Amino acid sequence: MQYNTQDTDPSVLYKLLTGTIIPRPIGWISTIDAKGINNLAPFSYFNMVSSDPPCVVFSTRRDNNTNKDTLNNVLETNEFVVNLVTEDVVEQMNTTSQNVGPEIDEFELANVTPIDSNSVKSKRVKESVVHFECKMIHHYFIKDKEGNETACVVIGEILIMHIDDAILLENNKINLDKYKPVARLAGSNYATLGELFSIKRN
Repeated sequence: MQYNTQDTDPSVLYKLLTGTIIPRPIGWISTIDAKGINNLAPFSYFNMVSSDPPCVVFSTRRDNNTNKDTLNNVLETNEFVVNLVTEDVVEQMNTTSQNVGPEIDEFELANVTPIDSNSVKSKRVKESVVHFECKMIHHYFIKDKEGNETACVVIGEILIMHIDDAILLENNKINLDKYKPVARLAGSNYATLGELFSIKRN
C-alpha cells in the first residue's frame, strides 16, 4: 500500500505516522506563565537535534487555531524544562496529558513536586531523574493546505543538564537498568527498553 500524502485524510496520516515512527522519547515539558502558574505536559514529538551546542526540539499541535498552554508560555518567556519520563513517573505523566485550563497547575494535578531550576524560571519535576533547562533559540509554524498554522516546532538550547547520580556510570555513561526510560507508541501504548542488542559500526 502506498499513500499520497496530498490525498490522504490528516487523521489517517496521524495514525500511520504515530504507528510507524516508534518508539518516540517523551519530553515532559514544564513551563511557567506570566502569573507564575506552572504548566506541565508531555510531548512525544520530541528529540535531540544537536550536541554542540546541545539542543532539543519538540512540536505541538494547534487545534482550532489555538496554542496549547505550553507553547503560549514558551513564546512568552523563551524558557522551558524538559523532564524525561521513566517507569516510575509514567502514570503522573499521563495525568498531565489532560486538556485543562491555563489556571490549573499540572504539578498539583499529578501530585509531583516542583523544584527550582538554576538558569530558568520554569520548575523541574523532582521525581524525574533527568532535567534539561532550556532557552528557546528558534521556532516556526507549520501550515496546512489552507494556510492555517496547525503546529509549531520549537528548538531549545540546553543550558544546564541535571542527571541523577543514581543512573550515572563511570565515564559519563548512563545505567539503563536504573534509568528505565519510557517511550511512546501509537494510541494508548507505551514501551520500555525491552531486549537490547549491539552492532558495531563498520
